[in-house]
Amino acid sequence: MVFTQQDARREFPTGSGYLDAATMGLPPRAAIEAFSQDLVLWGSGRRDPADYGAMVERGRGAYAQLVGVPSEWVALGSQTSVMASITADAVPRGAEVLVVDGDFTSIVFPFLVRDEITTRSVPLDALASEISDSTAMVVFSLVQSSTGVVAPVDDIREAAAAVGAITVCDTTQAVGVYPVRATLWDVTLCHAYKWLCCPRGVGFMTVAPRVFERLRPIQAGWYAGDDVWRSIYGPDMRLASTARRFDISPSWQSWVGAAPALELFASLDMNEVWSRATELADTVLAELGEEPRGRAILALDDPNGTALAAVRAAGLTASGRDGRARLSFHIWNDDTDVLRVTNALLSSELATTRPASSSSQSP
Repeated sequence: MVFTQQDARREFPTGSGYLDAATMGLPPRAAIEAFSQDLVLWGSGRRDPADYGAMVERGRGAYAQLVGVPSEWVALGSQTSVMASITADAVPRGAEVLVVDGDFTSIVFPFLVRDEITTRSVPLDALASEISDSTAMVVFSLVQSSTGVVAPVDDIREAAAAVGAITVCDTTQAVGVYPVRATLWDVTLCHAYKWLCCPRGVGFMTVAPRVFERLRPIQAGWYAGDDVWRSIYGPDMRLASTARRFDISPSWQSWVGAAPALELFASLDMNEVWSRATELADTVLAELGEEPRGRAILALDDPNGTALAAVRAAGLTASGRDGRARLSFHIWNDDTDVLRVTNALLSSELATTRPASSSSQSP
């Protein structure tokens, strides 16, 4: 089924006033219905594990379509840090990894715990220029969590390619709202419970063929086997020849809601979704007398929490990160939400609030 943005908005009947997709997405109506049906089947003993396997593959296929890669490139994950650990394991002893100042810790800690490599943190806008012959891997978020800043992708790709450094891009704050092409990077990581509106515990890693043999499936279990249901007992090990060798055993019930959510977003034009989300955020800035930023995440300096308190007092849902009020605009938001936000901010004597700088990020 192909959804327009208007169709998709109807899938989220409770989305009005919810400005927190950057923290946690909302389940679409189809996911809620699927959950309800699953509870009945599970509770009556009529659910077969093979049913969940089919849902997992539906989700894998929809995600592959979303990010523009073959499904053979897509591995299943559960948490970003688990997937990042696979890439951290691939860094040779003594080599350098570049990460971004203040980036999400789940893509930083797996490297910091390896004392035998050098993990160097630099500002996002200096990332490309800091890549050198000593750099083995470059790790960064495509969209920064606390500020919504989009990374300078062309510069990073060009600099990494010049020295043969592996690129690892966390797309958690991008896929579902921003047009992502995973083919641009060697590895991408995505936890799908934010903009993709999946249950927590559903994640994806894409692995380009050019680096496939450089990664080890250090968390391999039965689901990484070439034939899943013939891989449940050892000691023989025949891993899948595709990115499925990096699969973890999926949390079955999570995929009940994930499959319809992923299929919904795969049917949308992400350029249109991004355009509308950034338009709403920039309209708020215009009402505050500020210049547009072109971001779906609107971060406003808020060291005392006054702005966030005003927004919440107006009945809106938003979050606070790193001394900022964070408002994220998604498919279910409209001009009414813009009006409510601006009224709340202006009435709280924050008409002179300035957008946050792009220098740091927190989860």
